[in-house]
Amino acid sequence: MSTRPSVLFVCVHNAGRSQLAAGWLTHLAAGAIEVRSAGSMPAEQISPSAVTAMAEVGIDITAQTPKILTIEAVEASDVVVTMGCGDACPVFPGKRYEDWQLDDPAGQSLDAVRTIRDAIRARVEKLVAELLPTTQEGAGR
Repeated sequence: MSTRPSVLFVCVHNAGRSQLAAGWLTHLAAGAIEVRSAGSMPAEQISPSAVTAMAEVGIDITAQTPKILTIEAVEASDVVVTMGCGDACPVFPGKRYEDWQLDDPAGQSLDAVRTIRDAIRARVEKLVAELLPTTQEGAGR
């Protein structure tokens, strides 16, 4: 494969769910998948509870910042995963879309954010398996 698949995670504020998902995908795909995240109405900073929850599993997302969703980001992505942004997410023919129904971690307890983090990990693992099906079979030979 000459180009890496790319995934864009979109939620409203790009401060919680999409940042958790981007952190997991960056970690689990180890560079084999291009990762983007954005929000339809970005917050000023990432949710501190999201940063804490990811730090607990050894993933540092402190350098990430909420970004505005652009048409260019959607066009440049193979898979667009939306999380509660509804009609604000642009739809382009030929793109693969998934809508992940997840609670917004904003204002929730750290225990609730951990539950959301773990639910996102399971979905990201499935996505990695779909996008990189050959990594287990003789990759790197």
